[in-house]
Amino acid sequence: MTTMHSWLIDDSPASRLQARLGRLYRICGALSRNPLAAVGAIIILLLILTAIFAPLIATHDPLKQDLAQRLLPPGSIYWMGTDELGRDIWSRVVYGARITLVIVVLVAVLAAPAGLIIGAISGYFGGWIDRVLMGVTDIFLSMPKLILALALVAALGPGIENAIIAIAITSWPGYARIARAETLTFKNAEFIAAIRLQGASSLRVILGHVLPLCTSSMIVRVTLDMAGIILTAAGLGFIGLGAQPPLPEWGAMIARGRSFILDQWWVATMPGFAIIIVSLGFCFLGDGLRDVLDPKSGEQH
Repeated sequence: MTTMHSWLIDDSPASRLQARLGRLYRICGALSRNPLAAVGAIIILLLILTAIFAPLIATHDPLKQDLAQRLLPPGSIYWMGTDELGRDIWSRVVYGARITLVIVVLVAVLAAPAGLIIGAISGYFGGWIDRVLMGVTDIFLSMPKLILALALVAALGPGIENAIIAIAITSWPGYARIARAETLTFKNAEFIAAIRLQGASSLRVILGHVLPLCTSSMIVRVTLDMAGIILTAAGLGFIGLGAQPPLPEWGAMIARGRSFILDQWWVATMPGFAIIIVSLGFCFLGDGLRDVLDPKSGEQH
């Protein structure tokens, strides 16, 4: 163990693999020393494990209706009670973790790379390309995300796939702005000039050197944005434009439980707790990553 530790923290790595593993090791160590970041990482890990092992964790079929057991309070059989159709809320919250994880992952996969590429191209080339791309970006940024997502879903039609597309379309401008700002800080650096002198094309410079340098800031921003993505998805589900019944999506579950909020409070409260906890987990983890990956921000923070 000591030998592995020494190998990972070696100041003169012998290979690129050793350098990358060493950096990852230092990041994990720094996160473990940040209590809130550690809590956030644990919450996200539990979300992932819950989504993967949902059939083992759930105590009932999340879609099975039993009107004889409707609106039962939390107890030994139904840990979070039952809803108006007699479905086990605990099992629905557990399976809802899958839907939430799919939404945040797909939105990140669609929006972050698009924003990263657009921002890098804009910052690297400048001129009219920069004006056009940032003009489009500013148009999207000028509109509230939720309102724009509502408009897009209303045009595309309700459904979880269309909700993911709509949220991704509203999310990429922020990533483009960050990538552009990062690119402007080093596009005239000596190492970029040296790469150009070696005959590298603009495409090679952007893909091989500019984009990797923007990755750290992008990871932090994506992690911090996960909470907003979850809330937007829940908002779309709440008004019936997101995941459609009988899928156990947390926002839709809250919408169905609002009619019973005074007498059967658990119907809407339990999925609400799930949204709050997972959102806080991403916020805590993102804040910790910002301190680790951006030392200047950490000092200010």
